[in-house]
Amino acid sequence: MPVSTFTGLQTSLRGLIAQQEALDTTSHNIANASTKGYSRQEVLLSASRALSIVTGSTDGGSQNAQLGTGVDVNGFARARDKFLDLQYRTQAMRLGGLATRVQGMETIEGALAEPGETGISQELQTYWSAWEGLANNPEDPASRQAVVEAGKAIATSLGELNGQLTEAAEVAEAQFQAIAGEGGEVEQMAKEIALLNGSIRSATTSGSEPNDLLDRRDLLLDELSEMGQVSVTENADGTIEVGFGDAATPLVEGTEVNWPQEVVEPKGKLGALLELTRAGGTIESFRTELNAFAETLANSVNAIHTEAGGPAFFSFVAGEGAATLAVAVDAEEVQTAKDGSVGGNDIATAIGALRGGAADRAYASFVTRVGTEMVEAQNGETNAQALLNTVEERRESVSGVSLDEEMTNLTSFQRGYEASARAMSALDEALNVLINRTGRVGL
Repeated sequence: MPVSTFTGLQTSLRGLIAQQEALDTTSHNIANASTKGYSRQEVLLSASRALSIVTGSTDGGSQNAQLGTGVDVNGFARARDKFLDLQYRTQAMRLGGLATRVQGMETIEGALAEPGETGISQELQTYWSAWEGLANNPEDPASRQAVVEAGKAIATSLGELNGQLTEAAEVAEAQFQAIAGEGGEVEQMAKEIALLNGSIRSATTSGSEPNDLLDRRDLLLDELSEMGQVSVTENADGTIEVGFGDAATPLVEGTEVNWPQEVVEPKGKLGALLELTRAGGTIESFRTELNAFAETLANSVNAIHTEAGGPAFFSFVAGEGAATLAVAVDAEEVQTAKDGSVGGNDIATAIGALRGGAADRAYASFVTRVGTEMVEAQNGETNAQALLNTVEERRESVSGVSLDEEMTNLTSFQRGYEASARAMSALDEALNVLINRTGRVGL
C-alpha cells in the first residue's frame, strides 16, 4: 500500500489530540482533587492501526512492513476498585448503626445524671437518711415532713426520667420516619439513583463514558449504606439494581423506585433506631427495669409502713411504677412505731435500714446496665470508625487524586504535546519544500 504524503501530519495530529485530551483529563483531576466521591480518571491510549507497505529486499524481491501511524484515544477510565467499595459500604453500615446507638445511649445516660448530686442515687440516700432522722426523733413534725418531701423528690425524679426515656423513643421514631418514611432520605437518594441510571444508560448506549455520573451514583450508594444494608447488581446497559435491607423488592430497579416498603432488619442507622424504639427494644427494656425498681422501692417501704395498720407510704399503678409513683400520705400519717406509740421508732428504724437493700441494688443494677451498654456502643463505634478509616485510606490510594502525581503527568503531557507540535512543524516545512520548491532550479 502506498504511503500518503500527509501520513506524517496525521500521525503528529493524533499525537497532539492524545496529549491534549490527557492534559484536559489531568486538569479535570486537579480541579476535583477535593471533590467528595470523585474518582481519578486517566486516558486510555493505544498505538493506532499501522500501515502495511511494500519494501524491497536483498534478493530482489519484495516484502511487507508495518509503518506506525501514531496513537489513538480509546477512552477515559475511572480508577475504582469494586471490592474496596463493597468493604467500605459494609463498614459504613456498621458504623452508622453504632454511631446512632451511641447517640441514643448518650441521651439516656444524660437523663440519669449518674454519678452526681442530682441523680436518683443521691435522692435515695437522702430518703433513707430522712427515715433515720425520724427514728432518732419520732415526735418531731419537721422530721416527718422531711420523710414525705424526700419521698416526693424520688417520685418526681422517677417520673421525669421515665418521661425522658419516652421522649428519647419518640425522637428516635421521628428520626426513623424522616429517613425511611415517604419523602424521606432513603426515597430521595433512591430517586436520584434512578435518575442517574437513566442518564448513564443513555450515555452508555451512545458510546460515551459517563464517569462523573458514575461517581455521583457511587457516592449516593456510600451514603445509603450508612442507613442500612445495600446490595448492588450491575446490568449490561450501565444501570444497577439496588437492594435495601431484607426487603423482598429491590429499592431501585433501573429507573423505577420501590419505596416505601417494609424492611424488618435494615441494619445500619435505621436498624439502630428500630432497636431503640421497637417493642421489647433498648428503651422499652430500660423503662421496664426502671418500673421494676420503682415498684420494689414502694413495696419494700409499704410492707413495713403498713405493719401498724396504717396506710401505704407510696402508691403506684402496677407495671407503670416509674410514671405513677407518688407519696400517698401526709406528714401526720407517717408511721413510726408498730404499736402506734408517739415515741416509738421501730418502723422508722426498719425503713431506714432498707438502705443498701433490694431497692438500692435494683437501681444500681439499672445504672450499671446503662453505663455498660454505653461503653460497649462507644467501643464498637471507635473500632468501626478505625476499620472504616483503614478501608477509606486504601480506597483513596486507588481512586484519590495525588496532586504531586498529577503535576508530574501535567509536565509529561505538556512535553508530549510540544514534541508532537514540533514534529508537525518539521513535516510542514518538509512538505512546503516539496510542494513549493521542487523543480525550481537554482533556488
